[in-house]
Amino acid sequence: MAKLTINDVDVAGKKVLMRVDFNVPLNDALEITDDRRIAMALPSIKSVIERGGRLILASHLGRPKGQPNPKFSLAPAAAKLAEMLDQPVSFANDTVGPDAAEKVAALADGQIVLLENLRFDAREKSGDEAFSAQLAEFADIYCNNAFGTCHREHASMYGAPVAMGGKPKTVGSLVEKEIKYLSSVIATPERPFVAILGGAKVSDKIKVIENLIGICDQILIGGAMAYTFSLAQGGKVGKSLVEPDKVELAKSLIAKANDKLILPIDTHCGDDFNKDCNKQVVPAGEIPDEYEGLDIGPETAKQFADIIKSAKTVVWNGPMGVFEMPPFDEGTQTVAQAIADSEAISIIGGGDSAAAIAQLGFEDSVTHVSTGGGASLAMLEGKAFTAVEALDEKESVEG
Repeated sequence: MAKLTINDVDVAGKKVLMRVDFNVPLNDALEITDDRRIAMALPSIKSVIERGGRLILASHLGRPKGQPNPKFSLAPAAAKLAEMLDQPVSFANDTVGPDAAEKVAALADGQIVLLENLRFDAREKSGDEAFSAQLAEFADIYCNNAFGTCHREHASMYGAPVAMGGKPKTVGSLVEKEIKYLSSVIATPERPFVAILGGAKVSDKIKVIENLIGICDQILIGGAMAYTFSLAQGGKVGKSLVEPDKVELAKSLIAKANDKLILPIDTHCGDDFNKDCNKQVVPAGEIPDEYEGLDIGPETAKQFADIIKSAKTVVWNGPMGVFEMPPFDEGTQTVAQAIADSEAISIIGGGDSAAAIAQLGFEDSVTHVSTGGGASLAMLEGKAFTAVEALDEKESVEG
């Protein structure tokens, strides 16, 4: 999947439509509380404007349900980007309407316009062809730099590049890096290859587990989904979060995985969902009726850390427990520390795992932190990404 990158294409004097992920959190005063997603898009943005391209940025923010909503305007993102680049960023108060058309037409070399939230128009999520064509008409070159939505066939992700026809369709540095790690490394991993899966529900990770059973050497299971597996083995789970309707599925996954699936051997549990509750560590499958499992136990954490230590490739998706609430963050901390200390190629699959790695200050100690939770899960499932397949291969354009 060696895709044509934006750096491979001459952008001087050309209009570049770049799909970015500026889905940043805003407070009640509509101030950005975490600008990392904007910061991570900067290398490809700078690549275009420093080479004299005319840049049209498009993104979604939040869930405005296909209607304009000032709470989800991208205006704060335009202001933040201007501050980061120390140059003006024009902002269009519509997406494909008259203001966008006027501001795109007015672009000079090295200038930027950010379009208003794509999801203010219901046609974005439906992948509408007319809307896709209007976006495509703005530009001479397309660039996908929004990995977090690469698994979606939205207008800006799939429809627009298809509508671009023979014009160059490229990836930005973020998507290029994600493909390199999540696709290429997993296709030919250095072994032992260990996956660590946590989070609340087995149902969220079924396809991932099924896909990884055929690829990984070991799969370590933590988080609340471990209790559904425990139930499948006849264990007692107390008040733990479980999916009773997934017990048969958990049984079949255990059978299919043979000894590849490593389940917790002890559980850190509490009699209430708060840090001041009564706590105890019990063997896995022996959680008292009035208690709920809130983290893997210390023996499990040590076992997982030892397995990680000998791995050559590690993929982690999902925390081991309630990592936002001490002391039930200890299992996640131990696993994160083991990954940070290991010499393995380590890929952190977005979402809560990425948040935990950042919170613990280990971002610089791992190989790659994915920018897309849902997208990284979809790639771990082995799904095809039509939004990426619609882009040009390096060879097909370079000869």
